[in-house]
Amino acid sequence: MDRPDLSVTVRRAPTETVVALAGEIDMSTVQRLATAVDEILGGDTPTRVVLDMAGVTFCDSQGLGTLVVLSRKATMAQSYLVLVNVGAFLIRVLDITGLRGALMIQETAT
Repeated sequence: MDRPDLSVTVRRAPTETVVALAGEIDMSTVQRLATAVDEILGGDTPTRVVLDMAGVTFCDSQGLGTLVVLSRKATMAQSYLVLVNVGAFLIRVLDITGLRGALMIQETAT
C-alpha cells in the first residue's frame, strides 16, 4: 500500500516564515507539521508563520485539530499563524466543522 505523505518546506524571511505543505495532512503526517511549526516558534519567533496550503490534497479531523492548536501556540508566542492558498475542499470542511473562524485565512500569500 502506498502511504500518502506530506512534504514540509520552510522558507524564512525577516518578518515571516513560510511553510509550504504538499500532500495529505492526516493522522500519520500531523506530527511532521507540528514539529516544523514548533521549531519555528521555539526560535526567533517571526511576526507571522504562513502555512501555504496550495499543495495540500487532504486534511482529516486530526489535521484540522492540529491547525487550531498550532494557531493557538503561535498566538501564545506573540505571532500569527496564517493559512494561504487554502483549497475549496478545505474551506468547505472548515465551514462544516465551524473551525473557519478559529483560523486566520488569507486568499494568497503577501
